Amino acid sequence: MHVHTESVVAGVGAWIGCLTYQSRAVSRPSETDLKQMVARAQQRNRSLGVTGMLLYDNGRFLQTLEGPPEALEVVWASILRDQRHSDIEILTDHMVSSRLFSNWDLLLYSREQGLARPSRSSDLAPHALAHYVPGLVQIALEADDTRINALLASIAEQGWSADDIVAHLIEPVARAMGDAWLADRCSEIDLTIGLSMLQLAGHAVRTHACTSTLRRSRYSILLATAPGEPHMLGTTMLADQFTDAGWRVEMAFPQTKEALANQVAAQDHDAVDIGLSDALPRQRALTRLREAVEISRKAAPGHLVVVSVGGRLFAEATATAASVGADHARRSLDGTSARLAQLIRQGRTIQ
Repeated sequence: MHVHTESVVAGVGAWIGCLTYQSRAVSRPSETDLKQMVARAQQRNRSLGVTGMLLYDNGRFLQTLEGPPEALEVVWASILRDQRHSDIEILTDHMVSSRLFSNWDLLLYSREQGLARPSRSSDLAPHALAHYVPGLVQIALEADDTRINALLASIAEQGWSADDIVAHLIEPVARAMGDAWLADRCSEIDLTIGLSMLQLAGHAVRTHACTSTLRRSRYSILLATAPGEPHMLGTTMLADQFTDAGWRVEMAFPQTKEALANQVAAQDHDAVDIGLSDALPRQRALTRLREAVEISRKAAPGHLVVVSVGGRLFAEATATAASVGADHARRSLDGTSARLAQLIRQGRTIQ
C-alpha cells in the first residue's frame, strides 16, 4: 500500500470532512491508466488540501477523501462527472478530527501466497460479549454502519464499558473479518470498508463514554502502524484511549522503517507503539517489525523509554515482545496506556 502519511496530533485542530465511496469501472483500466489517474488526482487534491487513498480491485474502486467540506464538494462534483466509473455508492460521510492520509494514493493489492493460519489455543471461557461477534462480522462486511452503531449502542446501554466493548467485541470482530478474507469469503475492499467502519464505531463508543474531565499526564507517545501496514484499526483506537488518559498523542502511518525513524527522532516521545494488523496474522512481518523497533531505538537513544507492539500475532500470543526486541506486547487495547505509564515510571528498557 503506497500511503505516505504525516504525523497528526490526536484531538487537535479543526474538524474536517471524510467521505468514502465505492464504484465500478466501466472498462478494466491498465496499469498505465491507473498511474495516470492517480497523478492527475494527486495534483488536483493537493491544490485543494484534500487527502485520502484509492484502492482498485477486480473492476471495483474504493476511495476515501478527507479535507475541508467545501473542497470535498469540488472533488465530489468531479468524481460524479467522471465517465470511467459507474454505480457510485457513498459508504460513509462524516466529520473527523484528524487526517489518516497525507497523500491521495493507490493500492494495487496482490493476495499473499502461502499465508499460514495461526493455531488457536485458548482454555479460557468465552467472554459474555463473544456471542455478538458473528453478527457484527456480517454487518461490518455488509458495510452497514447504521446497524453497527445501533448494535454497539444497545450493548453500551446494557452497562458494558467502552474498554469491554473494544477489547472483547471490536477487536475479535476485526480478527474474524481477517479470517473471512483468508478463507476467500470477502474481498480486500470488503475487509477495508468493514475495518474503517469499526474504527469509526470504536471512536464513537469511547467518545460517548468519556463524560469526565480528561486526566492530564506528563507522558507522550507516538502511535504508528508498522511500516507499510495498511490496517489502522488498532492504532487509531489506541489514540482514543491515550487521549482520554491525558497523554500527548501523535499518530504516524509510515511506509518505510526510515520514515518511522524520522518520526521518532522528530519528537521527544516517552513511548512508541508500533502496530501490525488486528485482522490478519502477518507472520512474515515479524522480521521487518524487529528492524522497525531497532531503528526506532537508535533514532531516539536519549529519551525514548518504552517501545510497545501490537496486532493479531501478539493478541493470540503467537509472538512476544522479546521476539521483536520490544518492551511490551499488548494482548488487547484495554489497559495499554496504564501499562506503558508504569513501564515509563520504572524506566525499563527491556521487559
